[in-house]
Amino acid sequence: MKTLLFTILPVLFLFSSCKKEDSKTNSRESTTYINTKSGSSWTYHEINSSGSTAIESDYTITSTNRDTTINNRSYHIYDLSFGGNRYLNITGKDYFEFDTLPGQNKKPFERLYLKGDASIGTSWTQSEKLMLEGVEIPITITNTIVENSLTKVINGRSYDKVVHVSSKITSLYFPGNALKTDIHSYYAPNYGLIENTTNIELDYLTLKQTFNISTTLKSADLK
Repeated sequence: MKTLLFTILPVLFLFSSCKKEDSKTNSRESTTYINTKSGSSWTYHEINSSGSTAIESDYTITSTNRDTTINNRSYHIYDLSFGGNRYLNITGKDYFEFDTLPGQNKKPFERLYLKGDASIGTSWTQSEKLMLEGVEIPITITNTIVENSLTKVINGRSYDKVVHVSSKITSLYFPGNALKTDIHSYYAPNYGLIENTTNIELDYLTLKQTFNISTTLKSADLK
């Protein structure tokens, strides 16, 4: 993954997985959007249009046989093909991811990225602080369930009962429209994340950056 001012924030929206379940199960409430079975893997295709020339690449997330405890939660560990690990947890119907925020303090960060049984219009927020160039910058991440019974076609494959989550990052530190974000994640039963689009534009004083990435599920091997 490429390093920009807000790289780690949008990247956090790209990773989640879904447990394989009985094909007779039709209730969204019984769907589990996490797979901890060792060897399950997801391969994604990424198009990074942040620069003048789009860069395309593939990467794979693989479930390991390891867990770890963080902040009294049990997180399952996933290997990332580009290096490092991903940590996911399910508590009830709430799904968390653990990472560190960018900036000088590398603050540990637990993000609630999905509410599995939430109805359309449900929103939740999380406030954090970044340390950049010696300045502490407050940010707020707001997530909203936009759709929860969507049919979506990705790479020629049709997925049913897809949940669509819209996310935005805002900060009182940046006035007006200095920071614009538009992030959309789509989760399908049996597959988890099937598509994400992340668009971030920052134009404030000397901070000028654009982050434009689309990610789609290319293949999955769920155990």
